[in-house]
Amino acid sequence: MKGFDPATSFGPEVAARYDDTPRGDEAETVSLLAHLARGGPALELAIGTGRIALPLAARSLRVDGIELSPAMVERLRDKPGGADIPVTMGDMSTTTVAGRYRLVYLVYNTIFNLLSQDDQVRCFENAAQHLTDDGVFLVEAGVPQAWSRQHDSVRPEHVGKDTVVLDVCHYDPVSQLLDENHVELSSDGIRFGPIVCRLIWPGEMDLMARIAGLRLLDRWGGWEREPFTAASVRHVSVYARPTPRG
Repeated sequence: MKGFDPATSFGPEVAARYDDTPRGDEAETVSLLAHLARGGPALELAIGTGRIALPLAARSLRVDGIELSPAMVERLRDKPGGADIPVTMGDMSTTTVAGRYRLVYLVYNTIFNLLSQDDQVRCFENAAQHLTDDGVFLVEAGVPQAWSRQHDSVRPEHVGKDTVVLDVCHYDPVSQLLDENHVELSSDGIRFGPIVCRLIWPGEMDLMARIAGLRLLDRWGGWEREPFTAASVRHVSVYARPTPRG
């Protein structure tokens, strides 16, 4: 998408309304993450407004974060407990923090926000670098076939008396880039919400993990450990270092 800059795509306007439409699976997400953390500590890549980090920290786990957007962190700081979570500003593919973690996690399709294969591999390598020997790296992402079928499409997201929101998409299977714009038409005018994602198949993600010295441990179709099948629209994948052969 010409003129799109990932570094500024989650600015003040997006951050201000980011929590307005919760997905509804936050409790299940936090429950599984807490189980995998085994007492912590945990590191969230792209911690954002703390949608997951805050309830996870409320379970007496230490949660740290890495985040690129100052506006998203400002929203986190405004929430109860938000000032207590350490956040390091920077790109999740290259920014490092001190210490090692029993859980590093990256949720809500955010791995797709890295727009090249090299950057996505570097993200896996960065996550692996922060793991304890028995730590795990969890990634939640959509299955590309559930997204790419929308290529060159216009889909109504909301139709109201005074407001219409359209989802306008173009997918390039060669670059694996999905250009998407949420266009809101209202009596106040037109508002655009552009985003670009590089979609990754689970198999490609497994190879990225191998480059980083990790192996697939588990893969589910959702946060309640549903089986991952051909009909799944997302996956929750857990990676760990290979167990040494004795």
